[in-house]
Amino acid sequence: MDRRPQLTGPDATAHPTAENGAGPSARRRIGRGLPVSWLVLPGLALIAVFFIVPLGIMVARSLFDPSPLNYLHFVESSLYPRVLFFTLWMAALVTLLCLLVGYPFAYLMCHAGGGVGALLAAIVLLPFWSSLFVRTYAWTILLRDTGLINWALLRLGIVDQPVQLMGNSLGILIGMTHVLLPFMVLPVVASMRRIDRDLVLAASGLGALPFAAFRRVFLPLSLPGVMAGCLMVFVLAVGFYITPAILGGRTAFFSMLVVMQVNQLLDFGFGSTLGVILLAIVLAIVALGSRVVRLDDLFSTAR
Repeated sequence: MDRRPQLTGPDATAHPTAENGAGPSARRRIGRGLPVSWLVLPGLALIAVFFIVPLGIMVARSLFDPSPLNYLHFVESSLYPRVLFFTLWMAALVTLLCLLVGYPFAYLMCHAGGGVGALLAAIVLLPFWSSLFVRTYAWTILLRDTGLINWALLRLGIVDQPVQLMGNSLGILIGMTHVLLPFMVLPVVASMRRIDRDLVLAASGLGALPFAAFRRVFLPLSLPGVMAGCLMVFVLAVGFYITPAILGGRTAFFSMLVVMQVNQLLDFGFGSTLGVILLAIVLAIVALGSRVVRLDDLFSTAR
């Protein structure tokens, strides 16, 4: 005799059983057709065609065009390792500048009122509405010898002759910091907004001064967003090309060497070698950073 309870009335459809075919496996299907997991196939096909296949061709060229000695040529050269170290150093400086500017901005954006907070958010998102190429060329109007900054310095009598603000490392730092600053601010804001403000109030209620409450409570809780922002900015900065090429003049970035090998020297084998080395370094940085940063923190603002 079947002793299972029988449901009647409206609740009978609220608890589907395996017998009527409405269990979890059925819910994972599109109607009565294919499983939902098959929806990822078009995306995987695009990734395979436009990313994995070209990447495989680049790796093959680095090994067999003309030979694996391409990597030995990189190691024995005095130019390419030095440019690679300079690129990593500049990326670290840009990350530091973005952190110094972005953290106070994110703190103000998180604690500002509705209107002010919306204005600050618009300021952060505004650069995404224009082309990177246009934004970089706009800096040339400000930084060149006859630009607005040098004109103001000369009119105020601060300097006697124009200061070289572009065509060097300073121009690269200014331009890249401006472009990459939103990628620091957004993860930090997301991390700050997840902090329970009652914790800071509790610290103040226990006698902590405002700065002590910030240093011992708020700052440690915001560090996941800080580390996520630093990882994102550093990885993006390592592969920058347009901004160093326009604002840096003859100051070589590693990505500029890759373009020179491919476009000017037509040495696709060694250019692929440089690209593979840069890719390996970026992947190693991401792998090391993922040990201290949850990668979903990089995209938590989208949720």
